[in-house]
Amino acid sequence: MKKQDFLKKPVQHIDIKSFDAVGLVEAMQRMSFSARDLGDAAAIYDRMLKDRKCAVILTIAGSTSAAGCMQIYVDLVRNNMVDAIVATGATIVDMDFFEALGFRHYQGSATADDRTLRSLYIDRIYDTYIDEEQLQICDRTIKEIADGLPPRPYSSREFIREMGKYLQENAKKKDSLVQAAYENDVPIFCPAFSDSSAGFGLVLHQHLRPERHLSIDSVKDFRELTMIKIAAETTGLLMIGGGVPKNFIQDTVICAEILGKEVPMHKYAVQITVADVRDGACSSSTLKEAQSWGKVDVAFEKMVYAEATTVLPLLANYAYLKGNWKKRKHWRFARLFS
Repeated sequence: MKKQDFLKKPVQHIDIKSFDAVGLVEAMQRMSFSARDLGDAAAIYDRMLKDRKCAVILTIAGSTSAAGCMQIYVDLVRNNMVDAIVATGATIVDMDFFEALGFRHYQGSATADDRTLRSLYIDRIYDTYIDEEQLQICDRTIKEIADGLPPRPYSSREFIREMGKYLQENAKKKDSLVQAAYENDVPIFCPAFSDSSAGFGLVLHQHLRPERHLSIDSVKDFRELTMIKIAAETTGLLMIGGGVPKNFIQDTVICAEILGKEVPMHKYAVQITVADVRDGACSSSTLKEAQSWGKVDVAFEKMVYAEATTVLPLLANYAYLKGNWKKRKHWRFARLFS
């Protein structure tokens, strides 16, 4: 078989503006088990948007963008439903920026012969395929952006903003998260930025410019994200998956304290995860557990144990159609650093 035989069916990203799930979610609020968890989580997210003093921070870990949720995140930004984003490098570069360059993710099979896929340079994320040769173009584009910047340490936010600026002139797909965030002054942080296609491009950039190259400063990321927490004071977290993004944003409360600033714990928190709490890992740690660290208040928190692509569209659609985002202030946190 040839490569094109595998890359036939592009993943279609769901549009939360195209259906009405409010009645369904409200009915789930009157059920039990995971259905009620989702209903409660949707209500908490809507409460965040209704709270005029609350800044909403979205965290993304895992591969939901590749699996069809990419447009959800774009719509949350364009409709003023999130104010800052903390994500994995793969979410931002290998998935979103990758598609902005004109490439696609494809429906595949979880039981495919991976030796065959490797021989054809097809990468697999569970049942989703990516053309490795196209991904390498993404790597080289990151290098091209880095080559055009003054050599100094950058936070991931600064570099991703340059990616958004690049897309304004060069995007093949205009509706990407990176570009939408750039245009709406929503900062994106990737605390493990090099653990992605960006890492390959930046390594090549540094290798070819040993005396004059830029670097990514994760400590600067932490300081800038803490500045957002200090500026906002009241914050709500919408966390898709766990991992580094989850812990990074929660830790801003502690970091502010280290800097001599008294800020409240995150007032609202929702996490969608499939992680098992018994392993003691960050991804699975409950939001109630986070209170013992002084990170999250437990008055308005909900863990939803579900695979995110099955519940995030319902939660986001519910909050979108409720319309409380229409009266929110535009925080435009990117301007804190200009």
